[in-house]
Order: sequence, then C-alpha cells, then structure tokens
Amino acid sequence: MPRILGQTFRRLSHPDRSGIPFASLGKPSLKSTVSLSLVLRFSLLLGSSLISGCHQTAISSAPPPVNQLGSVWVADIEGQPGQLFLCGTIHVLRQSDYPLATGYEFAYQNAQRLLFELPPGASEAPEFNRRLMELGSYPKTTTLPSEVGPKVWAQVEAWARSRNKSTSSFHSLKPWLASLIITSEEFQRLGASNAMGVDQHYEQRSAKDGKPGQGLETVELQLQLFSGLDRNHQILMLEQTLEEARTMEAEYGELVSAWKKGDLEVLHNLINREAEKHPELMEIFINRRNRAWVPPLMELLKKGEKVMVLVGAGHLGGPDGLLSLLRKQGCRVRHAQELMPPTTPNSGATSG
Repeated sequence: MPRILGQTFRRLSHPDRSGIPFASLGKPSLKSTVSLSLVLRFSLLLGSSLISGCHQTAISSAPPPVNQLGSVWVADIEGQPGQLFLCGTIHVLRQSDYPLATGYEFAYQNAQRLLFELPPGASEAPEFNRRLMELGSYPKTTTLPSEVGPKVWAQVEAWARSRNKSTSSFHSLKPWLASLIITSEEFQRLGASNAMGVDQHYEQRSAKDGKPGQGLETVELQLQLFSGLDRNHQILMLEQTLEEARTMEAEYGELVSAWKKGDLEVLHNLINREAEKHPELMEIFINRRNRAWVPPLMELLKKGEKVMVLVGAGHLGGPDGLLSLLRKQGCRVRHAQELMPPTTPNSGATSG
C-alpha cells in the first residue's frame, strides 16, 4: 500500500477541521476482488501505516532471532561506488516486532541519505487533511448508504455494532476512504501502529541525526491511487473489507513473518493471491510505480551515491518488482547479509 495509507490513518485518529468526528471511529497508521486481504497487504507492504500518533514506545535492544534475515538487499553496478540499500518496510507494526533485523542498521550506517516513498513530513502539511477529505467525501447530495446500496450498508452497520462504533461519520465518505478507516480500526485491535512502522522509525531517526531524506512520490499521487478507482472497484473494496475483517489477524501474522525472514517469494505470493483476479489494480498500485522509480534510482547509482531506499516490501519481489527491474538494468543485487561483517551493532534497529 502506498505509504500515504498509514499517514492517512494516523490523521484520521483525530477530529479533523471540518468537524467530522473521526475520533469516534477509534484511533487509526492507498492490493481479484479488492478484499481486506488486499487492503491489508497494500497497507503493510506497499507503502504505509496508521492508527496512532508519532510517539514511539521504548523497545528492547535484544538482538533479533537468528532466522530474521530481514528484507534488505543491496544493488550496485560492479566496479562503481554507488550502492542502493533496498529496505522492504512494513508500515504498521507492533512493539513486539522490534528489534529489526540487523540489515536495516547496516543500511542506515552506510547510507549518505535516505529515500522514502513520500518526502519526510509531507503528510503533516496543513493541506493534507483538506485534500484527503476533498477526495474522499461525497458532495452533500450523495451519501455512502445511497451509493453502496442496502446490502453493503447493512454490513457497515453490523461491523460498527461489533466494534461499538457509530456509523454517522461514514455517511459522507466514499467507499475507498471508509474501507481504509475500517482497516485502521482492525489494525488498532491488533496493537499495530504507524508510529512503530519502519518508515516512521527511520524518518524520525534521520531527522535527529541530520541525514537528509527525500521522497519518490507526492502525497497527491498516492491519494489519487485510491480516489481514481472507479465506483464498482470502490464498492467491492468496501464489501470485501467488511467480509474479511475476521481473517485480518492471521493474514497480518503471515505477512510480518515472511517479511522478517526476507522471504520475497512468500510475500509476492501473498500479495498476488487475490490480486491476480484484477491485474489492473496491481498495475496501478505496484507495477507502474515500480517502473517509475527505476530511472531515479539508477541515476543515484551512476552518481556514485549510497542511499537507503525504504519502500513497502511488496514492491521488491516478483518479475515486476524493483529487484528484478534493477537486475534488468545491469545491477548486481545481493542480500545485505552477503555484505555485512560478522557482527553488526543492533542499537539503531530498535525504536525508542
């Protein structure tokens, strides 16, 4: 999921200036049918997080388990000094998911600067919330119940009752934004938070250390990924999100486990398990964006720069993933473990 999702959910955890009481929906950190499985995978792996503010809880500095190789690869052009430390991220994590695999610290220590999906602080700008509501709300003459029909609206009401939530704040929302808010509530129930996401951790750390950071995309582009979905896809997204809410905990655990192990084949298969039914969505949310990122990444390599690139882990694997695309450009791609010294300090891979 684009990283904006997590930022969106974090902002929705507080009442917005238009007076819509999002706080009543819980504290939320844009993947066929578009199911919760798909929304979940996009929010975790394609650029994202949600749920709470930026406060980070102190986390144990114990080393990660030995089977946690991490989703960190290094791309370079043999004989040239440039290096891309390609760090697959999860945008919504729990306190128990730390410390990170040592490859992340290795990448951070060796990078001159960081490259995120979004520029650091982009979603904190005042215009973000205005634009979010502008794209995610119906005009006054239209409502969510009237657009999705009685069957789907009844499912929204049933979900709200089961979570002790009011549906009043949903009436003006388009299905894509309603889906993200529901997903945010489910993440919160799992104890997962945008504040604990890998991107957020390194965004804050690089700011403290004075390491420059930039973004591959804009907030507007990521918001348009969702608002550009047609009516039928949006309704389907909401319907499947509601139907599959009960499977979220298992899906989340499966994805995070594969990410910790650096198992790109499993991650790719999990993402494509539902998305293959709607390849046009994979093109919009993953493949097209991956292709757009390759030229600027190659330019950095050719300049000899060493850059830590933090993108959702779902962007890395598969035939259309960044690792494959960079190999086609003549890059050598290796797992960070192949380049790391026998012992790499782990202190920076904790959050706190």
